[in-house]
Amino acid sequence: METTIDNQKTIEQIAGMLATSRSILFITGAGISADSGLPTYRGSGGLYNIDCTEDGLPVERALAGDILRDYPELTWKYLAQIERVCRGARHNRAHEVIAEMERHFERVWTLTQNVDGFHRSAGAGNVIDIHGDLHNLRCTRCRHRQTVPDYSGLSLPPRCPNCQTILRPDVVLFGETLPMEKLLLLFLELDRGFDLVFTVGTSSVFTYVAEPVRMAAQLGRPTIEINPETSEVSDLVDVRLPMRAAPALDAIWQAYRQRATSRSA
Repeated sequence: METTIDNQKTIEQIAGMLATSRSILFITGAGISADSGLPTYRGSGGLYNIDCTEDGLPVERALAGDILRDYPELTWKYLAQIERVCRGARHNRAHEVIAEMERHFERVWTLTQNVDGFHRSAGAGNVIDIHGDLHNLRCTRCRHRQTVPDYSGLSLPPRCPNCQTILRPDVVLFGETLPMEKLLLLFLELDRGFDLVFTVGTSSVFTYVAEPVRMAAQLGRPTIEINPETSEVSDLVDVRLPMRAAPALDAIWQAYRQRATSRSA
């Protein structure tokens, strides 16, 4: 059973940390969507753990910006495979808890690497989806943009209805730069500071994902990792809870609310 005695003690400890916090940052990766049935990317059984695709390229190359530009049919083949894995899935209890916390605390932001859009579908509004959303498409030439529920009705590669140029998902592919407006928003919120920083279901291999945890540690702000596997920041955090995201966040939220009820009684 995932909630062991040690885990329960840690859950109570985290609930106590929440009780003294007014601002919270959540940093989320593929692990938070694993309970929705989506595979992780670099964890056990991850999408990127195969040596190469059936076309002889590593997945990172097939999903690279320059390959999309030169061989759009190849990149779209693997984009469609990823989208099919996501199709029919929906946000889970972990996403819902974060959205509920956003409505409860004074200031809550979520920095996510995920492109599934689950944080927003769960009701969160303060979301920095640093890698974009797989369902938002844009033309590579004109200003046309559209949102699609899935790729089932698209001809691949899809073309712009206005200029017939190739469409692309509004996501950051390998080798591309992060969107400046989202980086500026992240820097603005980090500059304001957070009382508590969670890292949830991410291996934290990217600098911009690990850096907020390092910054919080340097400033003496509490940091928490929720992840059944170790990550690049596991040695930096104050508290580590080796559980899946959905049961962990649900248990933490219940423990926090029980504390609040006891105080008000």
